Amino acid sequence: MTKTWHRPTLWLAVVMAVGAVGCAVALLVDGRVLQGAPVWAKPFKFAVSLAVYSATLSWMLSLPHRGRRWTSGFGTAIAAIMFMEVGLIAIQAGRGMFTHYNRSDEPLNQFVQATFAVAIPVMFLANIALALVLSFQRFGLPDVRWAVRGELYLAILGMFTGYLMVFQSDKEITAVDSGGRSVELASGHSVGVPDGGPGLPLVGWSTTGGDLRVPHFVGMHGLQVMILLALGLAALGLAERVRTRLVVVAAFGYLGLLALLTWQALRGESLVHPGGTTLAALAGLVAVVAAGAAWAVRSGTGVPSPVRQPVPQR
Repeated sequence: MTKTWHRPTLWLAVVMAVGAVGCAVALLVDGRVLQGAPVWAKPFKFAVSLAVYSATLSWMLSLPHRGRRWTSGFGTAIAAIMFMEVGLIAIQAGRGMFTHYNRSDEPLNQFVQATFAVAIPVMFLANIALALVLSFQRFGLPDVRWAVRGELYLAILGMFTGYLMVFQSDKEITAVDSGGRSVELASGHSVGVPDGGPGLPLVGWSTTGGDLRVPHFVGMHGLQVMILLALGLAALGLAERVRTRLVVVAAFGYLGLLALLTWQALRGESLVHPGGTTLAALAGLVAVVAAGAAWAVRSGTGVPSPVRQPVPQR
């Protein structure tokens, strides 16, 4: 295995980590708010999330595989767009202005919205292309291969849930930015309640209604969960066959969790106040995953039958 990580995504991870520290300092010294949240909370969350995401992507692209020129190009495009996205979010935060869903006719805001409208779909397609190329590769051990495949498609589905926020075109409201200016906002992340209501500490996920940021976050970071699971199973010394089957079971279980969280959010139900239907579905998912894990362990640890030795003839 090559030890050379993909440099553009690795550098992006470093820049995002430094940016997260800068945003954390800004959170302490800048008391402005947007819809009840500190103006620097959004760029801070994006910087932390993309630092982890891009570091994982850099490692993944270091795995030996065919078509490295293509995958490196896709990774570089993803890194450039992510850098641009967080940079524009930070600029808007510095102005005390909304970044997403903003219909203001200010030239800078129109530039931000037009750039996002083109760049974000390109990044989404680059991730799909990267997943497709790596889906047909035979790199590393089987458990690592399946972890990489699973994490890529989970991340893509997590990205897609972001479009569900845009599709909420009926949520057109007039909000006030940190400078007291009225701004028209279209779409939003909350379901059943207005954006900016009571939320969980740090992440801000709604505690009174559905929030599409929950499945978006969970799906995006399936990228780390799957590979950490594969590494953890290897550290336990489990047989390769068991590890591979457990990784596949976990991937389908994570997919079920992502679907459940999306369904919950679209029904306008808060993550922290699940109803009976949601809890029943979660219990069923846990039972299925537990049964799958038990099958994976049993089927991979059976003791082979002893080989019978021929009886010598006298």
